[in-house]
Amino acid sequence: MANLNEIDDNVMKIGLPKGSLQESTFRLLAKAGYHFSVSSRSYFPSIEDDEIQAILIRAQEIARYVQDGVFDVGLTGKDWILENRADVVEVDSLTYSKRTKRPVRWVLAVPNDSDIQSVKDLQGKRIATEIVNLTTDWLKENGVEAEVEFSWGATEVKAPTLVDAIIEVTETGSSLRANNLRIVETLLESRTMLIANKESWANPKKREKIENFNMMLQAALQSEGKVGLKMNVPKDKLDALMQQMPAMKKPTISHLYGEEWVAVEIIVDESTVRNLIPAMKRAGAQDIIEYPLNKVIY
Repeated sequence: MANLNEIDDNVMKIGLPKGSLQESTFRLLAKAGYHFSVSSRSYFPSIEDDEIQAILIRAQEIARYVQDGVFDVGLTGKDWILENRADVVEVDSLTYSKRTKRPVRWVLAVPNDSDIQSVKDLQGKRIATEIVNLTTDWLKENGVEAEVEFSWGATEVKAPTLVDAIIEVTETGSSLRANNLRIVETLLESRTMLIANKESWANPKKREKIENFNMMLQAALQSEGKVGLKMNVPKDKLDALMQQMPAMKKPTISHLYGEEWVAVEIIVDESTVRNLIPAMKRAGAQDIIEYPLNKVIY
């Protein structure tokens, strides 16, 4: 097993999730300025930066490898940090998932015609799940004794033929409904986390790299759903325009050549633009330009 003390302080080793989170992770990294490329059968993404090395590995394992010093940092779910009992630094949360920007949920699900209505009804039952440790802890907290077995996948199809209930992860619940399952309770919500090895975090050079990496990821996330707007506005109509113009803080106003016009620039939620642009046009704005954003740093 690699020892980070033997690795160049200038190199940051990253564990990236392979599987369901891979596509959304690479999209976020590219928006943050980290353009990785990887072939379909490779586990070693390449990047034109000699100070970054990455390996693709299942999210379920990343926290353990970060703890053990194989990686300086990793992107994995809060659920897998807890499931692995991993002793790592939780640098920041990154709210993105496979399909949505919402956190995923680990839920207790049972067949639609099951008599199970709460965790208490699991007494003496058999449960299949990937999160055996968390499920065992949850049952103990509720004073319930049940048989918990590890599921290697396709967990939704196991109830009721093989088990009485499942603990499964979901974003929308659609897969559970498609398999005639209903959600009984939620064990926990989980977001993607940027985590760091404790020794790496204590190393000033590596900590600076990790903090810079986090800053760019957060900036990319903050820009999602937002756009920039530029426009020219007659000075005598500026005050009226400002009354209805949303902005993150205050609009940027620049004087144009001459004395009659100013340039106004704002950042707004993209969902408001279809109503905002016509209103600004009627208020006297001209030369309105909308442009996408890659990063927003507060």
